[in-house]
Amino acid sequence: MIDLRSDTVTQPTEEMRRAMAAAELGDDVYGEDPTVNRLQEMVAEMLGKEDALLVTSGTQGNQVSILAHCPPGSEVIVEEEAHIVYYEAGAAAALAGVQFRTLKGERGAPDAAQVREAIRADNIHFPPTSLICLENTHNRAGGAIIPLEKMESIYQVACEHGIPVHLDGARLFNAAVATGIPARKFAAFTHTVQICLSKGLAAPVGSVVAGPREWIERARRWRKRLGGGMRHAGIIAAPGIVALQTMVERLAEDHANARFLAEGLAAMPGIEIDPRLVETNIVVATLKKMKAADFTRALRERGVLANPFSSYKVRFVTHKDVSRVDVEKALKEIAAVLKNGGH
Repeated sequence: MIDLRSDTVTQPTEEMRRAMAAAELGDDVYGEDPTVNRLQEMVAEMLGKEDALLVTSGTQGNQVSILAHCPPGSEVIVEEEAHIVYYEAGAAAALAGVQFRTLKGERGAPDAAQVREAIRADNIHFPPTSLICLENTHNRAGGAIIPLEKMESIYQVACEHGIPVHLDGARLFNAAVATGIPARKFAAFTHTVQICLSKGLAAPVGSVVAGPREWIERARRWRKRLGGGMRHAGIIAAPGIVALQTMVERLAEDHANARFLAEGLAAMPGIEIDPRLVETNIVVATLKKMKAADFTRALRERGVLANPFSSYKVRFVTHKDVSRVDVEKALKEIAAVLKNGGH
């Protein structure tokens, strides 16, 4: 199978497997796992933050962040199709007791004027604004990169109002590699950041949140409350360290394959996509006649996996386990499905 459903399907490298076997371990709930501590120090340094905390997943990282920032009954400003809104099972409402104020962004990014307008006035009728969340790269916007200057302008508005900014940076390193801008420069316009190790970086599990030391201590308590206090977690941290050391720069290969895929799709009748909008490793295409569920079902029968993204949209994601040859094969099968109308 050529698996283009997500970069979460990546298998760990042999170096990661060796690192897991050889990891020096301790009890991380006591703060005594040296491999976890090394990973957390590495991420804090890479993102220019005081401290960092290993969590089990990107969703847990985002939710721990919301819980550590927001009192119950407050409001979070977020783009309407952000992962936190769309794919985290209503966790912010269920766990933190907060509501979202959603803004319609341009390719996943609201502008500073929208954010300023959305911040609540001090009025007994309104929930106080407790957090602003951004997502970079933006999944549902097709892996779009929020420009650094847009992040800076939103951050300035937030600071004027004393409101923290949290970045869902699950694929932040994709943005960094695609733009040539270090991840810490993006992170400079945030108070806290979450990064995933288990997507394009190909570690088997885990994410990391980073921010001020005092805030990380609050996040650590929330991680414990959510059942995320892990014991000999160095076995997870070790491949994460390898991922950060060896897998970041190669993301450029995934971006090139995604653009190649988009250009091939754009040449086919029955499907619409503008390859110029493919900035990283996510390709979202619109089917003209076939429904996405029918399309992906027919494609699976031909050995290619992709995800329906809406009734007529399909998402393809490139990653280290998909080669250029695989993309070429996938394009042939896609063309055959479109020609046969799923039959």
